[in-house]
Amino acid sequence: MGRERERQILSRRATLKCGVASAILWPTCMKARAVSREELSFVIVTDTHLGYHDNNSAAKLWQKTAAEINQSPGSLVLHLGDIVDGGREEQYPIYLESRRLIERPVHEIPGNHDPEDLFRRHIREKTSLVVELGWLRFLLLNNARRDSHDGFLSDEQLTWLESECEAAKRDDRLVSICMHVPAHLNRHPDRGWYVKPGSGHDEFNELLQRYQDRVVAVMHGHFHNGIRGWNDRHDVHEICFPSALYNLNRGLEEKSAPGFNPLEFRAGYTLVTIRDGAMTLLYKPTGSELSVEKQCLFGKAT
Repeated sequence: MGRERERQILSRRATLKCGVASAILWPTCMKARAVSREELSFVIVTDTHLGYHDNNSAAKLWQKTAAEINQSPGSLVLHLGDIVDGGREEQYPIYLESRRLIERPVHEIPGNHDPEDLFRRHIREKTSLVVELGWLRFLLLNNARRDSHDGFLSDEQLTWLESECEAAKRDDRLVSICMHVPAHLNRHPDRGWYVKPGSGHDEFNELLQRYQDRVVAVMHGHFHNGIRGWNDRHDVHEICFPSALYNLNRGLEEKSAPGFNPLEFRAGYTLVTIRDGAMTLLYKPTGSELSVEKQCLFGKAT
């Protein structure tokens, strides 16, 4: 599918038919400020895991995915961590070679498979970064460690987030917080990989409450089960994006898990547009047509 066709789909306001549906999220801050905000679009990819199972299949899939992303709409690309698998240093140059196929800015954060020293050596010196796209400020934060699947937020990182949210307020910008490991409430039947109490969970929750009129979304990788999302904290949408290598069906929809987890688990990436106060996610399995299965209206999931 060409870039113009995908752009047309991204701009449609109604729920799409013929097997392709849109997910429309209405954060409090967007509902209140929709009138003055121009349309933005970008791409989210995560968990490429180059070197997985000590073969080149992940690298080949990433090359194909990068080529597709280059033909998709979006002003920039965010990679939400686990660039390589198991800290395999030799895979970073291979990742970067395919990344060059994407003729627009690409910004990564480390995952728990990305040692911080190797990320600094091959990707970028700073592991946390501010990226601005029009009126939206992305706060890219490294909350992963190689020795754990859980996430961690230090006092210093929480202070940084607060200062950047304050700066966004002064600049009349909104914020999307991007971290590899989710900081959700971890209610049954979700798996227990998250920022736990004692590791910054409660403090982050308080920050979301203070800036619920400023934060568009909290975005993560790490889960490997398609698009998984919640909007049960202060009307801030928390979203785990699909892995570009593999995703698993953990039966969350059948178990009536809070939030949403559409029955789409092919490896892929996500096209995102924000328009007229709504954020639309379009799941793009690599090598296949657009396929997103869920719609969420402000205040409730349907």
